[in-house]
Amino acid sequence: MNQALIAANRAKDLVKQILAFSRQTEEERLPVKAGVVVKEAAKFLRATIPSTIEMKIDLPDTAGAVLANSVELHQIVMNLCTNAVHAIGERGGVLELAVKNVEIDRAQRRGFVELEAGPYVRISVGDTGHGMSPEVVERIFDPYFTTKEKGVGTGLGLAVVHGIVTKSGGTVKVESYPGQGSVFHVYLPRVDRAAPPKVEPQPAIAGGSERILFVDDEKMLVDIGEKILQRLGYQVVSRTSPMEALELFRAKPDHFDLVVTDQTMPGMTGDLLAREMMHIRPDIPIVVCTGYSQGLDPERARQRGIKAFVMKPILIQDIAAAIRKALGKT
Repeated sequence: MNQALIAANRAKDLVKQILAFSRQTEEERLPVKAGVVVKEAAKFLRATIPSTIEMKIDLPDTAGAVLANSVELHQIVMNLCTNAVHAIGERGGVLELAVKNVEIDRAQRRGFVELEAGPYVRISVGDTGHGMSPEVVERIFDPYFTTKEKGVGTGLGLAVVHGIVTKSGGTVKVESYPGQGSVFHVYLPRVDRAAPPKVEPQPAIAGGSERILFVDDEKMLVDIGEKILQRLGYQVVSRTSPMEALELFRAKPDHFDLVVTDQTMPGMTGDLLAREMMHIRPDIPIVVCTGYSQGLDPERARQRGIKAFVMKPILIQDIAAAIRKALGKT
């Protein structure tokens, strides 16, 4: 269950990264040990790739840190490894992962014109696949270029890798010959130290006995939301239709102490539902939950009188804190 939770949170972070990329916003970069990210990626890979592929991993503790977004770094490793697995194919072979500290001095810069002289971390992904001709190597980072058969891959994996590495002040070098496999070397600038691992404080989860109207158009999420809130001690009434929720609230505006609503629902969005409810009863605290909404973010929610804003997937500690904040009892 713990591994499933780790995977789910990684997916959540990846979706966040995709949304940030589509909006062309900068994600936070911190010093991160490249070997730790590669080791984590290798664990996921081992569980998904065929047993006919042997994995060889060389991750010395002395390997340094790079200034990066950990999700992007994970994406680099996964894309390169996925490419390697496709190259090896069903017949089996060897996938090698290695991280190493390297120094690029002025004399070596002839082969690294993209880089400044200095310390780097090299992440290497090698395979014993079919290899590539020099003509193919010249084009592998072009968007939508692929040597795979139709329906296998999009041709975007290596283009994404190249884009992230270049943005991070690094470069990618490729060694490949037909019939002899391939090795991709990612060079990223090395920094002095990695950021200490985040230790999330675990405050006591506060509950209450207030009456809550919970609104979400997905029945499964309503069931989960009800159980979470009831476990916290709240009295919960749920609706899967924002229109039904509004009618109920209009009939009994003083029956509820707080409303928790999804943002994206058919017929009426959460912020519009909040506006209608506040027209009926201006002092009603409202919490909006969303996975992604182009039209609503925490600042815009605050401007519209919404007391708290929670990103999905809903975690018990997040919704508990948001409710106490909305009720003015933090």
